[in-house]
Amino acid sequence: MRILGIEGTAWAASAAVFETDDPDALRSGTGRTPDPSADHVFIESDPYQPDSGGIHPREAAEHMGTAIPEVVETALAHAAERHDGDGPVVDGVAFSRGPGLGPCLRIVGTAARSVAQTLDVPLLGVNHMVAHLEIGRYQSGFDSPVCLNASGANAHLLGYHNGRYRVLGETMDTGVGNAIDKFTRHVGWTHPGGPKVEAAAKDGDYVELPYVVKGMDFSFSGIMSAAKDEADAGTPVPDICAGLQETIFAMLTEVAERALSLTGTDELVLGGGVGQNARLREMLAEMCDQRGAKFHAPEPRFLRDNAGMIAVLGARMLAAGDTLAVEESTVDPNFRPDQVDVTWRGADESVARAYTDDGAIRGAEATVDIGADEVVKRRVPKTYRHPELDDRLRRERTKAESRLTSDARRAGVRTPVVRDVDPVDGVITFQRVGDADLAERLDSESVRVVGEYLARLHGAGIVHGDPTTRNVRVGTGPDGDPRVYLIDFGLGFHTGHVEDHAMDLHVFTQSVEGTADDAAPLIDALESGYEAVGSEEVIARLREVESRGRYR
Repeated sequence: MRILGIEGTAWAASAAVFETDDPDALRSGTGRTPDPSADHVFIESDPYQPDSGGIHPREAAEHMGTAIPEVVETALAHAAERHDGDGPVVDGVAFSRGPGLGPCLRIVGTAARSVAQTLDVPLLGVNHMVAHLEIGRYQSGFDSPVCLNASGANAHLLGYHNGRYRVLGETMDTGVGNAIDKFTRHVGWTHPGGPKVEAAAKDGDYVELPYVVKGMDFSFSGIMSAAKDEADAGTPVPDICAGLQETIFAMLTEVAERALSLTGTDELVLGGGVGQNARLREMLAEMCDQRGAKFHAPEPRFLRDNAGMIAVLGARMLAAGDTLAVEESTVDPNFRPDQVDVTWRGADESVARAYTDDGAIRGAEATVDIGADEVVKRRVPKTYRHPELDDRLRRERTKAESRLTSDARRAGVRTPVVRDVDPVDGVITFQRVGDADLAERLDSESVRVVGEYLARLHGAGIVHGDPTTRNVRVGTGPDGDPRVYLIDFGLGFHTGHVEDHAMDLHVFTQSVEGTADDAAPLIDALESGYEAVGSEEVIARLREVESRGRYR
């Protein structure tokens, strides 16, 4: 099988040829294992380089209009050189259908339709973000990993579940690369800013900047504003660059570990152009090594925007019969990865793995030793984080968890009793509560109670910060009555702001959607419990928060 791929979502006009001698291995359920080392991938790219500032949509489209025909011609010539039989030189044409800049996507779509119709071969519409993730999954051979996408316009954590890639966490404002570019433009550097920050950071000393993690979601706007303020105040730019890298990449690594903990999987793949940063790859590899997980980052040519990943995913889609009629091949600048029906993977595959208490649990932040009557939680040092940042987070979160666990109980929420606290070493001893995590016994009534508890917290001006199905314990009381407990308040804080209250609900909803077999009735139960006690304004704000995800 030989596939032509065409990519051009924003800045890189690219065409590629992917060739495999074992197309059956591309389909799930055949018993065949792909051997990427035996495949052939040829990539021709012509990136757009703005004279100043960031990407200008009109200039990018003008570049695409000139460059796409040229890179496609080169790729087709390469395919022709390798073609030794009858019929067309390629078996299908795959193109990036979105997300991206509309004018650029339309040029790519027109080129793909033209080639497919001329050669009379199938057309394959690829989601650019899913391609970033699938190339790593395909080359790693992992079963069903958590996928971290770190690219210019995006930042997602995704896992395959119930036929789609589910968003486990994402940026609530801007993509990671774009965030870094905003700072570099402020100090007068040209696009792209990421490589320049990476180079400057080698000569800089760490500067403390805001660290914003909300469950598995995150935000870059505050850190960008603070970085600009530091520059305006005269802080050496290399120092700010060191602080940016250490902070932003630690945030991404932390939420990736939270996703591993939530799902129970031990596999992580990286995608996206920012994944070329050596410090980010180092952090992710060190985190995975520390928790005994496997990590894979594709080679750099497959991390930046490229048609190779489009061609590889197109081949998998063609093997699954997932082709696109020309009349239905309009591009979609807002094409989210969780909108894609993943036809090329088995229906029984899932990122969510079986999980049981065995007396010792490794969470995202801590190890937890479960005894007969008490639980000892130790926030272990994270060697991937800068020591100053790590010490600060461990100390602050240990104090917050101890205080808010008790505050929540006074607000009418069942929580474990705190028996001892050592903030210096990050150790808390709790009363043991419940028989299992909610993730293992998901039912509508327990989730309804979670909604009620969150409303009680918010009414008392408390935000949990990380309410997932792993941070709720369930069990029975002395009389056999069901009990629900909220645990792990380490990301919590006091506030009466409706935005933060809505984010609590959003975090829990994402944890359900990413792991539950039938999420809809559980989410309905959550909101029903919340509405019975809490404010309608929070539910209204939740709808607004949900609409803010990238390209919604």
